[in-house]
Amino acid sequence: MTPLQKRARLLIWLRRIVQVFSLSLFVYLLLNAANEEAGTGSSFFFDIDPLVQISTILAAHKVTGMWLLALGTTLLTLLLGRVFCGWICPLGVVHNAVSWLRQRKAAFRLRAGAWSGWQRAKYCLLIGLLLLTLLGANWIGVFDPATMLTRSLSVGVLPGLYYFVDASSAAIYNSDPHIGPLHLTGISEPIYHLFRDRIFLGRQPVHPGGALILLVFIVAVALNLYRPRFWCRYVCPTGALLGLFARRPALRLTSINGDCNNCGLCTRVCPAAAEPERQDEHLAGECFGCWNCVEVCKKGSLDFRFAAPFSRGVSAVDIGKRRTIGSLLGGLGGLALFRISPRAQGLDHNPELIRPPGSLAEPDFLSRCVQCGLCMQACPTAVLQPTFDEAGLEGLWTPMLRPRPGYCEYECKRCSEVCPTGAIEDLLLEAKKQVKIGLASFDTTRCLPYAYGRECIVCEEHCPVPDKAIYFEEVEVPLRDGSTRLLKQPKVDPDLCIGCSICEAKCPFTDLAGIRVTSAGETRHPRNQPILPEASTDEWGY
Repeated sequence: MTPLQKRARLLIWLRRIVQVFSLSLFVYLLLNAANEEAGTGSSFFFDIDPLVQISTILAAHKVTGMWLLALGTTLLTLLLGRVFCGWICPLGVVHNAVSWLRQRKAAFRLRAGAWSGWQRAKYCLLIGLLLLTLLGANWIGVFDPATMLTRSLSVGVLPGLYYFVDASSAAIYNSDPHIGPLHLTGISEPIYHLFRDRIFLGRQPVHPGGALILLVFIVAVALNLYRPRFWCRYVCPTGALLGLFARRPALRLTSINGDCNNCGLCTRVCPAAAEPERQDEHLAGECFGCWNCVEVCKKGSLDFRFAAPFSRGVSAVDIGKRRTIGSLLGGLGGLALFRISPRAQGLDHNPELIRPPGSLAEPDFLSRCVQCGLCMQACPTAVLQPTFDEAGLEGLWTPMLRPRPGYCEYECKRCSEVCPTGAIEDLLLEAKKQVKIGLASFDTTRCLPYAYGRECIVCEEHCPVPDKAIYFEEVEVPLRDGSTRLLKQPKVDPDLCIGCSICEAKCPFTDLAGIRVTSAGETRHPRNQPILPEASTDEWGY
């Protein structure tokens, strides 16, 4: 083994350690998002993500957020190349681990490591997404690695893990298998309590839309068995952005002697298809800086060395004018597709689309939200769920409240604290309590005091508003035998109701509640106000 190979092997092990640490930190911060005593560090990987920060700046039309951290990632890329993709990106770590499981035959690995023109696709996608974001339709979060991994773990993986741990522990507890004095529950119960009390913090996350999100994640990861780092090569817009910054990095792969015999070993182990076999003409913008090629080169003819940033010795992916124009037209077409419906144009409002308290007006909200799902992970009652078609195609996987199985906790504003882009404004708790996200109304065909003449005060008991947004009116109700009964029939005070949905969540009907909350009256939408302010007839022109 040559000295270059020994050094490369040490750096490869260092990279693996950094990757494990990065993924572990990501998971820790994600789980910590649900901790009410935690700070706002859960958004760290979004703060260092240049694409998320650029999309936020384009949407807000001003510099916001932790852009300095993202600038640090950009400067690191200009200096060392795409080491963020190869060393730090947590989703890249997952892709790298699964790629290791792919077929190991040399002929397959040679084909898998070869450059493909389809690698230009991620640059075309980046151009289209940036144009969409500039025009107010932000879909970057659907493809960005940090948002994709956060959403997939929060909405798909963790709920499935909770169910598996809960169901398996319950089965072991009920059957109580044991050999003499040794009980299996002695192992299963501590594990169950660890997950319940430390990881899930006593709540059971349930997300009806999680199956589709998990399926997309599984497919994206499984594609690594076809081509190493498939998502990173062909799809990832963040990788494309960093690839543009890394076209001429200071640290680059260099041919140090003329002993190369074109054995193809470097191509076989290159996860980025950066063409390391082309000596001083490799694709620097595609290279992850993994050092695999240096480690396998038996001739010692490859090494990473510093050079002047604008000197020759590397080549770049040629996107081409036609592809660029096509990408821009694709972005315009996507905008038309997003905004073609009356609901997308704000001409009507979906009664089911209840946004978290502090959410910006819908157009601003959609332009800022990156569909990361961090607010869903942080929600203590799991009331926040990913949308499917409730907000149209533009609002895919953005957060909304579904009163069953949860409700918006009156004393909580965790979703706004962890939002990485400001789509949910971080209000003071007292200000959050005044925000109206919807309005409750009774279904008199199902509410027990109205439809069946039975006493029920559940909704009023759970109403968290100090002056109670639900009150009673005593009425005499005729009974079947001709007698009457004095009943308390509940009413909703629209001036006090904030739409928290606890009344609907706690209603005795578990199929279709007798009281339901819709988006009507939400503070963020002046046009979605069915209850007009008290005014004279002349003032309103009726």
